[in-house]
Amino acid sequence: MATKLRVETIVSSPFEENTYVLWRDGDPRCVVIDPGLEPGAVIACIEENGLEPAAILITHGHTDHIAGNAGMKQRWPDCPLVIGHGDAPKLTDPWANLSATHGFEIVSPPADKLVAEGNTYEAAGISFEVRETPGHSTGHVVFISREADGVQVWGGDVLFAGSVGRTDFPGCSFEVLRESIETQLFTLEDEAVVYPGHGPTTTIGKEKRTNPFVGKAVR
Repeated sequence: MATKLRVETIVSSPFEENTYVLWRDGDPRCVVIDPGLEPGAVIACIEENGLEPAAILITHGHTDHIAGNAGMKQRWPDCPLVIGHGDAPKLTDPWANLSATHGFEIVSPPADKLVAEGNTYEAAGISFEVRETPGHSTGHVVFISREADGVQVWGGDVLFAGSVGRTDFPGCSFEVLRESIETQLFTLEDEAVVYPGHGPTTTIGKEKRTNPFVGKAVR
């Protein structure tokens, strides 16, 4: 039987973005999701736990979720960088990834692997289902792991505890985001845990009942 996942969260300033490091007890391999603007803290977490990254998964190509890619690839050059096909161009384009609009330019290494709706990606003994969830970003994806202790959604900036991702960036749409949430996330089990790109974890059931943007009261 597979051991339970361990999850460490590293919060990067100034956007309070969540980077996740996950692995199984007894397995030296790990997966890193959305390395933020403080890659040193992510690298320290990995090394302190005696781990080796097997993959870097990117939910979408905005600055705060890709800023640590270069540092990660410099430290572990053979670790594959994985992103949805629709947001791959943002990695190397400072205007598309919004860093240039904030007054600094971030260029990530290009993707090693592109994923799309319905794909399964496996790394460090963990299987991830890929679902496309545009709205906050045109090529946004979420990664869903189904473990013995439940379903976990590595959700980027789609659904937050009591909120949703911004839709005032170029190419964003609240209507598209709401459809992504209703068709791709709210169809999951109520007990599914959401690990968002910002803020605390939540569950699908809680957001269906109480989220003021897409919850029961407004559906």
